[in-house]
Parts: sequence; structure tokens; C-alpha cells
Amino acid sequence: MTYLPCEMVETSDDINAAVIWLHGLGANGHDFVPLIPRLNLPANLGIRFIFPHAPPIPVTINNGAVMPAWYDIYAMDMEREIDTPQIMASAQAIKALIEREIAQGIPSSKIVLAGFSQGGAVIFEAGLTFDKPLAGLMSLSSYFATYKTIEPHTANQAIPIHIFQGSHDDIVTEPLAKLAESELIKRNYTPEYKRYRMGHEVHYQEIEDISNWLQRLLA
Repeated sequence: MTYLPCEMVETSDDINAAVIWLHGLGANGHDFVPLIPRLNLPANLGIRFIFPHAPPIPVTINNGAVMPAWYDIYAMDMEREIDTPQIMASAQAIKALIEREIAQGIPSSKIVLAGFSQGGAVIFEAGLTFDKPLAGLMSLSSYFATYKTIEPHTANQAIPIHIFQGSHDDIVTEPLAKLAESELIKRNYTPEYKRYRMGHEVHYQEIEDISNWLQRLLA
């Protein structure tokens, strides 16, 4: 089995949970590594953070420039016209990482998927269709790209979902995040939603809230 290359950070020697965290368009797996110490997580939580690198592909909205991306984006309108087969392939690659953690002894119920921007769109597809119950999904400045085509699995019907969004985000605007929230509610999920006075970035208060949420999920 060939897996996505990843950066890894472990918070203790005794690992009993995992967070698979996807970066955004044009970034890489190093992007959120510096954030981990700032979460101030207790050592007894024992989390392995996994930061996969997206493959480099041409991106239409960036004039075909080749860059790390989970899928191609054809148009930046409200519907976010995307390459659906590519996002499905990325979701399958993330499911393979989940299965690898399970094979290493981490229960699926102790595995969180997190994603920023494009990465968040992938974790919605991967997490909601996964056939074993996961600990939670964390969407950061992101959107639900496959809400029209997704076929959710009943194993994650009750999965905790948290949407973090910037009120001044001009890349993934708040209406896109609110659309994700409403589409999830239509499907009987119960997402938490929190907004911050920020753009397409990570807010200091958001870091504290992420830490508290992870501790609540994985304690």
C-alpha cells in the first residue's frame, strides 16, 4: 500500500489517539506543525498528529500553475466548481491513513479528521463516508464541496462536527461555511459553528477553542 507522505508530531510516548490534519491549497504538510505546541495539550492525552502532503497538480483557478492541491478548482463561484474524481481520490487516500492508524492500534473512535480550506472539503467527504465511527470532524475556514453527491455511511451519523470560520474571509466566504452547516443539519448532523473576526487564517482564540474541543473529544 502506498500512502501519502506525511509529517508527524506525537504529544507523548503513549499514543492512544490520532488527528489527521489536511492543509489548504498551495501549502503542505508542514503548514500546521508549528501550531501543535500552541495547543497546550496535556501529555496524558497521547495524540499522534498526522499532516499529509497533497500531491502537486495543475490548478485551473491559478492559471494552471502546478502546486500542492487535494483537487482542481475550475471556478471560485458560490458553487465552487471542482474536479469531483480528484476530491474522491483524495478522500480515499485519507481513509487509507485512517486504516493505517487503526492497524497500529488506535480505535477509529479516537481518530479526528481536521482540514483547512481545501483540506476541510476533503475531510467532509472522507469522514462522513467512512465505515467505522470516528471521533470527530474539524472544518477550518472551509466548505462542503460534495454536499450534492456525497453518500454518507451510517457509522458516522452521530459524529461530532465543528466548523470554525472567519467573518472576513474573502477566500472561503462565510456564506460557504454557513451552507456547509445547513446542509449538514439537513442530513441530521449536529455541527457546532463558531466564527471569528479574521480572514482566511487561524485566530489565537480559535487555537484555544480547537484545543478545548480536542480535549473534550479525546479525553
